[in-house]
Amino acid sequence: MMVSFYKSLVPGALFSWIVSMVLMNGGTTGGALYVHRLTVYSVAFPFSWMLFIGGTGLAWFILYSMD
Repeated sequence: MMVSFYKSLVPGALFSWIVSMVLMNGGTTGGALYVHRLTVYSVAFPFSWMLFIGGTGLAWFILYSMD
């Protein structure tokens, strides 16, 4: 169960990053998704915690159901 959760963190982060980039390039914050710029070691990229949690949950459900 936990292995599928750890595996789902990468697809969740990718999902959040890609959708946040599309929303940020459109000039919106996504409303309740609250897309904002996250800075890590002077590298800024768009990120949304709500998309990360939703994408990780979806990937976790898919990976867990495949076992």
